[in-house]
Amino acid sequence: MPELPEVETVRRGLALVMEGFVIKGAETRRSDLRWPFPENFTARLKGQKILGLGRRAKYLLADLSSGEVLMMHLGMSGSFRIGKDSANTVPGSFHHPRSEDAKHDHVVFHMSSGAKITFNDPRRFGFMKLVPRASLEDDALIKNLGPEPLGNEFDASMLARACKGKATSLKAALSDQRVVAGLGNIYVCEALHRAKLSPKKRASTIAEKSGVPRASARELAEGIKTVLKDAIEAGGSSLRDHRRTNGELGMFQHNFRVYDREGERCPRRGCNGTIRRIVQTGRSTFYCPVCQR
Repeated sequence: MPELPEVETVRRGLALVMEGFVIKGAETRRSDLRWPFPENFTARLKGQKILGLGRRAKYLLADLSSGEVLMMHLGMSGSFRIGKDSANTVPGSFHHPRSEDAKHDHVVFHMSSGAKITFNDPRRFGFMKLVPRASLEDDALIKNLGPEPLGNEFDASMLARACKGKATSLKAALSDQRVVAGLGNIYVCEALHRAKLSPKKRASTIAEKSGVPRASARELAEGIKTVLKDAIEAGGSSLRDHRRTNGELGMFQHNFRVYDREGERCPRRGCNGTIRRIVQTGRSTFYCPVCQR
Protein backbone atom coordinates (compact mmCIF):
# COMPACT_ATOMS: atom_id res chain seq x y z
CA MET A 1 0.00 0.00 0.00
CA PRO A 2 1.39 3.46 -0.83
CA GLU A 3 2.71 5.22 2.25
CA LEU A 4 3.00 8.91 3.10
CA PRO A 5 5.81 9.79 0.62
CA GLU A 6 4.00 8.12 -2.28
CA VAL A 7 0.71 9.86 -1.47
CA GLU A 8 2.47 13.21 -1.06
CA THR A 9 4.19 12.72 -4.41
CA VAL A 10 0.80 12.07 -6.04
CA ARG A 11 -0.70 15.11 -4.29
CA ARG A 12 1.99 17.40 -5.65
CA GLY A 13 1.48 16.11 -9.17
CA LEU A 14 -2.31 16.48 -9.04
CA ALA A 15 -2.19 19.94 -7.45
CA LEU A 16 -0.72 21.40 -10.65
CA VAL A 17 -3.88 20.60 -12.63
CA MET A 18 -6.55 20.45 -9.90
CA GLU A 19 -5.85 23.14 -7.33
CA GLY A 20 -7.63 26.37 -8.22
CA PHE A 21 -9.51 24.78 -11.11
CA VAL A 22 -13.15 23.76 -11.60
CA ILE A 23 -14.41 20.20 -12.04
CA LYS A 24 -16.26 20.58 -15.34
CA GLY A 25 -17.56 17.04 -15.10
CA ALA A 26 -16.92 13.68 -13.44
CA GLU A 27 -17.59 10.09 -14.50
CA THR A 28 -17.88 6.90 -12.48
CA ARG A 29 -17.64 3.71 -14.49
CA ARG A 30 -18.90 1.40 -11.77
CA SER A 31 -21.07 1.79 -8.70
CA ASP A 32 -18.35 1.29 -6.11
CA LEU A 33 -14.69 0.91 -5.25
CA ARG A 34 -13.98 -0.38 -1.74
CA TRP A 35 -17.31 1.19 -0.80
CA PRO A 36 -20.20 2.54 -2.90
CA PHE A 37 -19.79 6.08 -4.18
CA PRO A 38 -21.73 8.75 -2.26
CA GLU A 39 -25.26 9.53 -3.40
CA ASN A 40 -25.30 11.86 -6.43
CA PHE A 41 -21.51 11.77 -6.39
CA THR A 42 -20.81 13.15 -9.86
CA ALA A 43 -23.56 15.79 -9.63
CA ARG A 44 -22.15 17.07 -6.35
CA LEU A 45 -18.71 17.42 -7.94
CA LYS A 46 -19.72 19.10 -11.18
CA GLY A 47 -19.04 22.82 -11.22
CA GLN A 48 -17.08 22.81 -7.96
CA LYS A 49 -13.81 24.67 -7.70
CA ILE A 50 -10.99 22.87 -5.90
CA LEU A 51 -9.81 25.47 -3.41
CA GLY A 52 -6.92 23.36 -2.18
CA LEU A 53 -5.54 19.84 -2.45
CA GLY A 54 -4.13 18.59 0.82
CA ARG A 55 -3.12 15.35 2.49
CA ARG A 56 -3.81 13.88 5.90
CA ALA A 57 -1.82 10.70 6.58
CA LYS A 58 -2.47 8.59 3.45
CA TYR A 59 -5.65 10.42 2.41
CA LEU A 60 -5.88 13.04 -0.35
CA LEU A 61 -8.26 15.88 0.54
CA ALA A 62 -9.71 18.15 -2.14
CA ASP A 63 -11.38 21.19 -0.53
CA LEU A 64 -14.41 22.07 -2.70
CA SER A 65 -16.19 25.40 -3.10
CA SER A 66 -19.44 23.66 -2.10
CA GLY A 67 -18.20 23.29 1.48
CA GLU A 68 -17.51 19.58 1.08
CA VAL A 69 -14.18 17.79 1.00
CA LEU A 70 -13.49 15.04 -1.51
CA MET A 71 -11.51 12.39 0.38
CA MET A 72 -9.57 9.98 -1.83
CA HIS A 73 -7.52 6.93 -0.88
CA LEU A 74 -5.28 4.96 -3.23
CA GLY A 75 -5.79 1.63 -1.48
CA MET A 76 -3.42 -1.14 -2.55
CA SER A 77 -3.15 -0.46 -6.27
CA GLY A 78 -4.84 2.85 -7.03
CA SER A 79 -3.13 5.50 -9.16
CA PHE A 80 -4.00 8.69 -10.99
CA ARG A 81 -3.15 9.39 -14.62
CA ILE A 82 -3.10 12.92 -15.97
CA GLY A 83 -4.01 13.43 -19.61
CA LYS A 84 -5.58 16.14 -21.73
CA ASP A 85 -9.18 16.24 -22.88
CA SER A 86 -8.13 17.59 -26.26
CA ALA A 87 -5.66 14.87 -27.17
CA ASN A 88 -5.86 12.37 -24.30
CA THR A 89 -2.11 12.36 -23.87
CA VAL A 90 -0.05 12.00 -20.74
CA PRO A 91 2.68 14.54 -19.98
CA GLY A 92 6.14 13.20 -19.20
CA SER A 93 7.84 10.07 -20.42
CA PHE A 94 7.08 6.59 -19.13
CA HIS A 95 9.78 4.44 -17.64
CA HIS A 96 7.21 1.66 -17.36
CA PRO A 97 3.81 1.71 -19.10
CA ARG A 98 0.66 1.78 -17.01
CA SER A 99 -2.12 -0.69 -17.43
CA GLU A 100 -4.17 0.15 -20.51
CA ASP A 101 -7.04 -2.07 -19.46
CA ALA A 102 -9.99 0.35 -19.45
CA LYS A 103 -11.96 -1.82 -17.06
CA HIS A 104 -9.67 -0.59 -14.27
CA ASP A 105 -10.29 3.10 -15.10
CA HIS A 106 -13.05 3.70 -12.58
CA VAL A 107 -13.27 7.48 -12.10
CA VAL A 108 -12.53 10.35 -14.49
CA PHE A 109 -12.37 14.07 -13.65
CA HIS A 110 -12.55 16.67 -16.43
CA MET A 111 -10.90 19.86 -15.16
CA SER A 112 -11.09 23.47 -16.35
CA SER A 113 -7.29 23.29 -16.56
CA GLY A 114 -7.78 21.08 -19.60
CA ALA A 115 -6.63 18.01 -17.72
CA LYS A 116 -8.40 14.68 -17.80
CA ILE A 117 -7.58 12.88 -14.57
CA THR A 118 -8.26 9.15 -14.46
CA PHE A 119 -8.25 7.01 -11.33
CA ASN A 120 -7.22 3.43 -12.09
CA ASP A 121 -7.50 0.74 -9.41
CA PRO A 122 -7.28 -2.94 -10.42
CA ARG A 123 -7.84 -4.25 -6.87
CA ARG A 124 -10.48 -1.66 -5.95
CA PHE A 125 -9.28 -1.16 -2.37
CA GLY A 126 -9.22 2.60 -2.90
CA PHE A 127 -12.21 4.82 -2.23
CA MET A 128 -13.68 8.28 -2.69
CA LYS A 129 -16.13 9.95 -0.33
CA LEU A 130 -17.55 13.41 0.31
CA VAL A 131 -17.39 14.87 3.80
CA PRO A 132 -18.68 18.25 5.03
CA ARG A 133 -15.66 20.46 5.68
CA ALA A 134 -17.06 21.50 9.06
CA SER A 135 -17.11 17.91 10.31
CA LEU A 136 -13.96 16.57 8.62
CA GLU A 137 -12.00 16.30 11.86
CA ASP A 138 -14.83 14.20 13.34
CA ASP A 139 -14.89 11.74 10.43
CA ALA A 140 -14.25 8.16 11.56
CA LEU A 141 -11.22 7.87 9.26
CA ILE A 142 -9.61 11.09 10.46
CA LYS A 143 -10.46 11.70 14.10
CA ASN A 144 -8.14 9.10 15.64
CA LEU A 145 -5.10 9.78 13.47
CA GLY A 146 -1.85 10.70 15.17
CA PRO A 147 0.30 13.72 14.29
CA GLU A 148 1.73 14.31 10.84
CA PRO A 149 5.40 13.29 11.07
CA LEU A 150 6.45 16.18 8.83
CA GLY A 151 4.37 18.71 10.73
CA ASN A 152 5.98 21.43 12.82
CA GLU A 153 4.46 20.05 16.02
CA PHE A 154 5.93 16.56 15.62
CA ASP A 155 9.05 16.12 17.73
CA ALA A 156 10.73 13.81 20.23
CA SER A 157 8.49 14.98 23.07
CA MET A 158 5.32 14.19 21.16
CA LEU A 159 6.66 10.79 20.11
CA ALA A 160 7.76 9.94 23.65
CA ARG A 161 4.37 10.85 25.10
CA ALA A 162 2.63 8.63 22.52
CA CYS A 163 4.90 5.67 23.36
CA LYS A 164 4.95 6.15 27.12
CA GLY A 165 3.83 2.96 28.87
CA LYS A 166 3.36 1.00 25.64
CA ALA A 167 4.31 -2.65 25.97
CA THR A 168 4.28 -3.21 22.21
CA SER A 169 7.42 -3.16 20.07
CA LEU A 170 8.71 0.01 18.44
CA LYS A 171 7.82 -1.48 15.06
CA ALA A 172 4.21 -2.06 16.11
CA ALA A 173 3.90 1.35 17.78
CA LEU A 174 5.20 3.28 14.77
CA SER A 175 2.90 1.32 12.45
CA ASP A 176 -0.09 2.40 14.56
CA GLN A 177 -1.73 5.35 12.77
CA ARG A 178 -2.85 6.69 16.15
CA VAL A 179 0.80 7.16 17.17
CA VAL A 180 2.15 8.63 13.92
CA ALA A 181 0.02 9.21 10.85
CA GLY A 182 1.07 7.94 7.43
CA LEU A 183 3.93 5.61 8.32
CA GLY A 184 3.88 2.07 6.99
CA ASN A 185 6.11 -0.97 6.89
CA ILE A 186 8.80 0.39 4.60
CA TYR A 187 9.50 3.69 6.31
CA VAL A 188 9.22 2.32 9.83
CA CYS A 189 12.01 -0.15 9.01
CA GLU A 190 14.10 2.57 7.40
CA ALA A 191 13.59 5.10 10.21
CA LEU A 192 14.50 2.57 12.90
CA HIS A 193 17.74 1.79 11.09
CA ARG A 194 18.63 5.47 10.91
CA ALA A 195 17.96 5.78 14.64
CA LYS A 196 20.01 2.63 15.44
CA LEU A 197 17.01 1.14 17.28
CA SER A 198 15.87 -2.46 17.17
CA PRO A 199 12.33 -2.98 15.88
CA LYS A 200 11.88 -5.49 18.71
CA LYS A 201 12.65 -2.93 21.40
CA ARG A 202 9.72 -2.04 23.66
CA ALA A 203 8.15 1.24 22.59
CA SER A 204 8.04 2.60 26.14
CA THR A 205 11.85 2.58 26.37
CA ILE A 206 12.19 5.80 24.36
CA ALA A 207 10.52 7.74 27.20
CA GLU A 208 11.23 8.26 30.87
CA LYS A 209 8.46 7.21 33.25
CA SER A 210 7.45 10.87 33.39
CA GLY A 211 7.09 10.92 29.59
CA VAL A 212 10.22 13.01 29.02
CA PRO A 213 11.94 11.88 25.80
CA ARG A 214 15.20 9.97 26.00
CA ALA A 215 17.98 10.41 23.46
CA SER A 216 16.54 7.49 21.51
CA ALA A 217 13.26 9.40 21.03
CA ARG A 218 15.13 12.36 19.57
CA GLU A 219 17.09 10.11 17.23
CA LEU A 220 13.94 8.31 16.14
CA ALA A 221 11.94 11.49 15.52
CA GLU A 222 14.79 12.83 13.42
CA GLY A 223 15.11 9.49 11.58
CA ILE A 224 11.41 9.53 10.70
CA LYS A 225 11.55 13.08 9.34
CA THR A 226 14.75 12.45 7.40
CA VAL A 227 13.63 9.26 5.68
CA LEU A 228 10.26 10.74 4.69
CA LYS A 229 11.82 13.90 3.28
CA ASP A 230 14.39 11.87 1.34
CA ALA A 231 11.67 9.59 -0.05
CA ILE A 232 9.47 12.49 -1.15
CA GLU A 233 12.45 14.13 -2.83
CA ALA A 234 13.06 10.87 -4.72
CA GLY A 235 9.40 10.62 -5.76
CA GLY A 236 8.43 7.81 -3.40
CA SER A 237 9.14 4.09 -3.59
CA SER A 238 7.95 1.79 -6.36
CA LEU A 239 7.57 -1.82 -5.26
CA ARG A 240 4.50 -3.03 -7.11
CA ASP A 241 1.90 -0.50 -8.14
CA HIS A 242 3.09 2.98 -7.20
CA ARG A 243 3.63 5.45 -10.01
CA ARG A 244 3.92 9.20 -10.01
CA THR A 245 1.12 11.00 -11.83
CA ASN A 246 3.32 11.38 -14.93
CA GLY A 247 3.77 7.61 -15.09
CA GLU A 248 7.35 7.52 -13.86
CA LEU A 249 8.47 5.23 -11.09
CA GLY A 250 9.52 6.63 -7.75
CA MET A 251 13.21 6.04 -7.11
CA PHE A 252 13.59 5.79 -3.33
CA GLN A 253 13.63 1.99 -3.42
CA HIS A 254 17.21 2.31 -4.68
CA ASN A 255 18.12 4.03 -1.41
CA PHE A 256 16.71 1.43 0.99
CA ARG A 257 19.16 0.66 3.77
CA VAL A 258 17.40 -2.40 5.18
CA TYR A 259 13.98 -2.94 3.59
CA ASP A 260 13.91 -6.02 1.35
CA ARG A 261 17.69 -6.47 1.75
CA GLU A 262 17.71 -9.69 3.76
CA GLY A 263 21.14 -11.34 3.75
CA GLU A 264 22.97 -8.24 2.51
CA ARG A 265 25.62 -6.40 4.46
CA CYS A 266 24.50 -3.48 6.61
CA PRO A 267 25.31 -0.21 4.77
CA ARG A 268 26.23 1.69 7.95
CA ARG A 269 29.88 2.63 7.90
CA GLY A 270 31.88 0.50 10.33
CA CYS A 271 29.11 -2.05 10.86
CA ASN A 272 29.77 -5.64 9.85
CA GLY A 273 26.21 -6.81 10.43
CA THR A 274 23.96 -8.62 7.97
CA ILE A 275 20.38 -7.52 7.34
CA ARG A 276 17.89 -9.90 8.91
CA ARG A 277 14.21 -10.44 8.20
CA ILE A 278 11.69 -11.30 10.92
CA VAL A 279 7.89 -11.23 11.02
CA GLN A 280 6.09 -8.84 13.38
CA THR A 281 2.31 -8.49 13.51
CA GLY A 282 2.07 -10.37 10.23
CA ARG A 283 4.47 -8.08 8.33
CA SER A 284 8.10 -8.48 7.32
CA THR A 285 10.59 -6.44 9.32
CA PHE A 286 14.11 -5.82 8.05
CA TYR A 287 16.87 -4.66 10.39
CA CYS A 288 20.52 -5.03 11.34
CA PRO A 289 20.91 -6.98 14.60
CA VAL A 290 24.40 -5.56 15.12
CA CYS A 291 23.92 -1.77 15.00
CA GLN A 292 20.23 -1.64 15.87
CA ARG A 293 19.95 -2.17 19.61
